[in-house]
Amino acid sequence: MYYTLNDASLLSDTPPPNARQLIILLHGLGAQPTDLLDMARAFHEAWPEAAIALPPGLQAFESAYWTGRQWFSVSEMGEDDRPERIAAAMPDFVALIRKIQTQSLVPPTDTVVVGFSQGAIMALEAIKTVDGLAGRVLAFAGRYARLPTEAPQLTSISFYHGDADDVISADHARDAFEHLQALGADVSLDIAHDVGHEPHPALVAQAIDRLRNVLPARLWRRALGGGA
Repeated sequence: MYYTLNDASLLSDTPPPNARQLIILLHGLGAQPTDLLDMARAFHEAWPEAAIALPPGLQAFESAYWTGRQWFSVSEMGEDDRPERIAAAMPDFVALIRKIQTQSLVPPTDTVVVGFSQGAIMALEAIKTVDGLAGRVLAFAGRYARLPTEAPQLTSISFYHGDADDVISADHARDAFEHLQALGADVSLDIAHDVGHEPHPALVAQAIDRLRNVLPARLWRRALGGGA
């Protein structure tokens, strides 16, 4: 579950000792945690003292063609069904995030949840349910099931999307950004030209740059050498 350079498989069941930050990477529909190893490496290079967790989706993917995981079922799902499917999966999802925080001994303020596609959907919707579950959410190629009615007060949101995404349109990210901005949220948006439905390295690099330079100091106070 945890990224480590000392394990042949690159994943370990235990977090690194004395982690200063926690970065949780959530894969997309029908995928595996190892699909995000390139992203994990990039975050590890930027913050070698962070615990980087790559949990598997809560459910087995409903497909006869390959074995992957999913965060909620999309079988015979219409647009109106999505909020109910997410709500059914949300208690277990929140419990998983809190379990990883407890294992890592890192508080929510020093936690960044990074989701791709369905993982991004769950991360965004989780903050609607529990504001402050993480200090920041980075949503790659994601969307809300329904736009929030209130701005999160304890969590910053960043959207990263490709303008050529034909799975989840970048319009979802644009609409969410404008909506949250109008509500007064701490939100940012980056759209990459000619990028499809993927956590493109250019977007990952931009996310890391924002975490280094834009993130409020209180969220990474230990890394910056500040007090509690």
